[in-house]
Amino acid sequence: MSINLKQGRNKIDWAKSRMPLLDLLRKRFLQDKPFAGQRISMSIHLEAKTACLAVLLRDGGAQVHVTGSNPLSTQDEIAGALAEEANIEVFARHGVSKDEYDKHLGQTLAHKPHIILDDGGDLMSLLHESPQEQVIGGCEETTTGIVRLEAMEKDGALKYPVVAVNDNLTKHLMDNYYGTGQSTLDGIMRATNFMFAGKTAVVVGYGSCGKGVAMRLKGLGANVIVTEINPFRALQAKMDGFRVMKMDEACRLGDVFVTVTGNLHVINPEHSRHMKDGAVLANSGHFDCEIDVKGIEAISKGKKRVRPFMDEYLMKNGKRIYVLGEGRLINLSAAEGHPSDVMSLSFCGQALACEYLVENKDKLEAKVYVLPEEIDEYISTLQLKAMDVEIDKLTAEQKKYLASWEEGT
Repeated sequence: MSINLKQGRNKIDWAKSRMPLLDLLRKRFLQDKPFAGQRISMSIHLEAKTACLAVLLRDGGAQVHVTGSNPLSTQDEIAGALAEEANIEVFARHGVSKDEYDKHLGQTLAHKPHIILDDGGDLMSLLHESPQEQVIGGCEETTTGIVRLEAMEKDGALKYPVVAVNDNLTKHLMDNYYGTGQSTLDGIMRATNFMFAGKTAVVVGYGSCGKGVAMRLKGLGANVIVTEINPFRALQAKMDGFRVMKMDEACRLGDVFVTVTGNLHVINPEHSRHMKDGAVLANSGHFDCEIDVKGIEAISKGKKRVRPFMDEYLMKNGKRIYVLGEGRLINLSAAEGHPSDVMSLSFCGQALACEYLVENKDKLEAKVYVLPEEIDEYISTLQLKAMDVEIDKLTAEQKKYLASWEEGT
């Protein structure tokens, strides 16, 4: 199959034009070269916007090696175009097997990186199987990856400092909320040509991603049900106007289901037995384990692919269940991920996290860190500048008032 490298380059250029925040950061990186002499290995959803991040790190002086973080999210024309860039080496292809995916991760680590830039934790987990002494640390963008890293830290297994980029306000309150909400529905619509208005949609999980998905579904006219295991998040969903119930009940009502939990088998074969004929299942959590696709297949009479990203399972009771994108991230398997505008914030956080690791390489322990508040504010300030937005500043009198305990009513 031939790869259209020109199309890949055009996609990267278009994404770059929608990410002015990265251009502002690039100007400083080109001058300061914060990554001079550093090798950075990246495991990411390899598409146009992440290609811009790789180029930004290269422009900051790094030697960059890139692989995918999901077999279905790599876009071959982007991988090919990125591989033509100087000082960037790419090990990724769309639709690779599990063995090939693991091989690509290993090839990325073979270049003895100083910094790991991860999306889901696979690269960092593999590194821990054969630790390398030159590694300064890593940064992780996803909730799923941070959960894994925090578990490693708790067990005393974490060997390197890692920055939890997902915990930036400019990441999880922007990317997860606005980005996931829009791109998830984009993926479902591309895969199905589905109309949400008047349908009952079940959102499984009400974290930042689930909140964004539920908001967008409501905006398109769906009747939204939320399932949760966290009491406070369930309360938030109820106060936001959504029906909240257990999955055992919701599974009988939904026309479309979206999982955004980061957990295992939140939709299982028993749930599928009770679903409506024609129910559509999609996952927008990181890994393809949230929907127990193998379990559903095991209790079905047959399976066929009815559209490029839609598999129909004929159940023994005669009902049909549709699984999108093989249970993988629907916004990247069937669409193109989050819009460039919001990813600009996340990738600025990734780049500054790498810089933070370099600047503090002799001070950080093998723990999960959150970027200092001033870096988050710096990202917000740059984004406002890129959007040509000005805000007020405190006067000297106001600063004194806020700092004082003696002045009150």
